[in-house]
Amino acid sequence: MRVKTTVPSKRRKNKLLKQTKGFWGQRKNVYRRAKETLLRSLAFSYRDRKAKKRTMRSLWISRINAALREEGFTYSKFIHTLKTKDIHLDRKILAEMASEHPEKFKQLLNSIN
Repeated sequence: MRVKTTVPSKRRKNKLLKQTKGFWGQRKNVYRRAKETLLRSLAFSYRDRKAKKRTMRSLWISRINAALREEGFTYSKFIHTLKTKDIHLDRKILAEMASEHPEKFKQLLNSIN
């Protein structure tokens, strides 16, 4: 007599189907379709966690550049000046200063000139 692994396999399937909650159509309740979709979605989420870092960096650079243009500076010259003056502020902090604390950002610009 062969052993059927009904409880473990049912548990595995239910675990996967629980992860596909909110998907549309067969993608949420047909095991084969759900598994295909879940694997693909996990691959996308892994890829996009990496892409998010690039996207955020470009957003910060855009914000810094916009604030600098108002003051008559360019982004590349500003970053170069920061490096030569040995000021270690990352782009996230600079973007936050430029948008939320413009007076402090202007003080920083005046101090590097």
